[in-house]
Amino acid sequence: MTVRLIPYLVMDGNAKEAIEFYEKALDAQVLFSQTFGEGPENPDYPIPEDAKGRIMHATIKVGETELMFSDTFPGQEHQNGSQVTICISTDDAGKSKKFFDALQQEGQVTMPLQETFFSPLYGSVTDKFGVSFQIYTEGEH
Repeated sequence: MTVRLIPYLVMDGNAKEAIEFYEKALDAQVLFSQTFGEGPENPDYPIPEDAKGRIMHATIKVGETELMFSDTFPGQEHQNGSQVTICISTDDAGKSKKFFDALQQEGQVTMPLQETFFSPLYGSVTDKFGVSFQIYTEGEH
């Protein structure tokens, strides 16, 4: 079983620019990048044109450390200074559930823990101290 804490930067439409900046400034290597437009389509929830070019998820590597990025969806609230979340990544679904259940106590669930196209168990929660966490389970789904 592995557990890693990964800083996750949520940008307001400029994640691609930030990634390019960190590539140069920090000698970062892009490990993965996908826009909302490149994700799977859901006919019940079509992607608006102004969202298609925004980053849905990206990972860069700086030295031995990973840093993750995404853009907000157009219209989603964003405030500079609050765009850093912590992604708890584990390959153990039981641990994911345990972490999520513990963090939601007196906190606020922003996305229920559930299967997604990119993770067998993923969710996000803001704990009672106002710290935002994403719980990501690695593995096949």
